[in-house]
Amino acid sequence: MCGALLATLAVHDKQAEDARFVAALTLIEAAANDPRNYVMKAANWALRNIGKRNAALNAAAIDAARRIQQQGSKPARWIAADALRELGSAAVQGRLGSRA
Repeated sequence: MCGALLATLAVHDKQAEDARFVAALTLIEAAANDPRNYVMKAANWALRNIGKRNAALNAAAIDAARRIQQQGSKPARWIAADALRELGSAAVQGRLGSRA
């Protein structure tokens, strides 16, 4: 998985369909148990950026973060906790709600 590429595409590819990012969530979930620092950071970055694109992807990313949390490993718990904190924040939810 190239989490950094997914994160960058989530921010900059404005024409991409949501389905591409929903499919990418599976890749992020698969990489969530990898203890390497850069893999953990990239997976977290990608998950957060996908979840900030729009309200539908926010809900999908939060669901993915909850599944990652259930994996139970230390890297998975860190990825999920950080993503859930940001994706559920009032700032992100307010910005997404104002676009709807």
